[in-house]
Amino acid sequence: MPFTVSVNVDVPDLDQGVAFYCAAFGFAEDSRPAPGVAVLGGLNVSLCLLEKSAGSRPSPKTADRRSYQRHWTPVHLDIEVDDLRSALARVEALGARREQLFEDPEHGSAAFCSDPFGHGFCLIEPAGDAEAAA
Repeated sequence: MPFTVSVNVDVPDLDQGVAFYCAAFGFAEDSRPAPGVAVLGGLNVSLCLLEKSAGSRPSPKTADRRSYQRHWTPVHLDIEVDDLRSALARVEALGARREQLFEDPEHGSAAFCSDPFGHGFCLIEPAGDAEAAA
């Protein structure tokens, strides 16, 4: 049985989320199937942005509250790029924050970042891509 996987990301403002993810990574808005929901397509994945206000509870079974300050989660996006430096400049210009940068053309390079909503993501440039692009 084939499976379809969609990644869901909570954002405090749907239009800002759509603008960031489309401009930063080349997603295109496919639909808005319900109020507060936008489905983006691209990169061989479906990304569903869910507008959820800061301070709201993610589940009735937890006392946790949504926070859009920088936060840690064990699940994050890795975006493979051909040119790490240009991809990093693009996402930073759109409001992402660079947290760490590891450059190693022999083994692959990575930038650890967070989006404007506090969610972590990584930009990954596999080994050899920098030489191929030059």
